[in-house]
Amino acid sequence: MTTSPLANPGATRALLETYGLATKHRLGQNFLVDNHVIEKIMDLAALDGTERVLEVGPGIGTLTLALLQDAARVTSIEADPELEPVLRTHALEHEGFRYIMGDALKVDPARIAEVTDGEPTVLAANLPYNVAATIILQFFQTMPALERAVVMVQKEVADRIAAHPGTKAYGGYTAKLALLARVTGRFEVPPRCFMPAPHVDSAVVRLERDPARGEALAQVPGADPAVSVSAVIDAAFAQRRKTIRNSMSSSGFDKGALDAAFGACGIAPTARAETLSVEDFVRLTAALDE
Repeated sequence: MTTSPLANPGATRALLETYGLATKHRLGQNFLVDNHVIEKIMDLAALDGTERVLEVGPGIGTLTLALLQDAARVTSIEADPELEPVLRTHALEHEGFRYIMGDALKVDPARIAEVTDGEPTVLAANLPYNVAATIILQFFQTMPALERAVVMVQKEVADRIAAHPGTKAYGGYTAKLALLARVTGRFEVPPRCFMPAPHVDSAVVRLERDPARGEALAQVPGADPAVSVSAVIDAAFAQRRKTIRNSMSSSGFDKGALDAAFGACGIAPTARAETLSVEDFVRLTAALDE
């Protein structure tokens, strides 16, 4: 079982003190100190030594040091400049590790591919919770080689990611992510596994890029079908309490075109967006384009 030498309170505390970081938690950083969780993350990641792994928010490198044991290369993106000395030490000690300092949402994918010696194939990270959902969707959208993601997020975000149509957690974000990937694993992580313990529950989710979704999107004309379907999803959920017809017409879609598309797809114009599956949105977009 793959573990990390930093995934315990003593080692974490010692490293923070070595670098003068023990009292500097202004970014709300919570460090993972449970090797059982590391083992479960690595099991879900299922690395075979060929992967180019991208990590966001490595912190002091707790998960990083586990990933380096099983991956061909690990590239981490860290926003906190005070953590760079720690990451620099890891880079000196591990040939397969590189890092980029900056905002993960603003780093050019081409820059990431350059540092990683090719596009990342796996995203594995204990993500910064305030931007976790955005990072997951953006990376699947902008990195075609990304095959899967194993990410720790706030439990409520995990619920949104894995939600089914007709449930409260299901929304536009769920549908747009489902255009690209499907959930294939999940487990909960209680606050006691971190130092200091956060005030929220966490969960690790595994997502795999879904080739079948790509085949389904082929029925939508245009250079980037996923963008077209995402626009329809955004319009459908723009006014969630309204019917899909009213919400989409308020977003600029012609009511006559909508009625024709609803009829062609067998979708009731009085339905609400949260009752439609991602397949429904794909068919609706194709019908609207026609």
